[in-house]
Amino acid sequence: MAKEAQVTTTKKSAKAQAKHVRISARKVRLVVGLIRGKDVEEAITILKFCPKAAAKDVGKIVAAAKANAENNFGIKGDLFVSETFVNEGPTLKRFRPRARGRASRINKRTCHITVVVSEKEGA
Repeated sequence: MAKEAQVTTTKKSAKAQAKHVRISARKVRLVVGLIRGKDVEEAITILKFCPKAAAKDVGKIVAAAKANAENNFGIKGDLFVSETFVNEGPTLKRFRPRARGRASRINKRTCHITVVVSEKEGA
């Protein structure tokens, strides 16, 4: 059995999360992939001009992570989006009437979005 390696980093980082966002995780992952590894200011600019509906929610979370880094941890240097991931949240199950007295289920999906920002190594 292999031992798990413990990784310790001295980088400061801050994160922001939004839970139960009313859009499917699959749609948000497309937007989140655009900003992974980018500078925070560049990521906000990319999201501002992205035509996807999820870009508005992700932009708010990136701004919140930046504010958390500055206010809670005192990180004033250059920040970049070090980690972003989207998990599925609970699915709301609704029913629609169909022909001949039947009903079919409609799944209204939700997701949890997490953004982690870190300061650059050279800063």
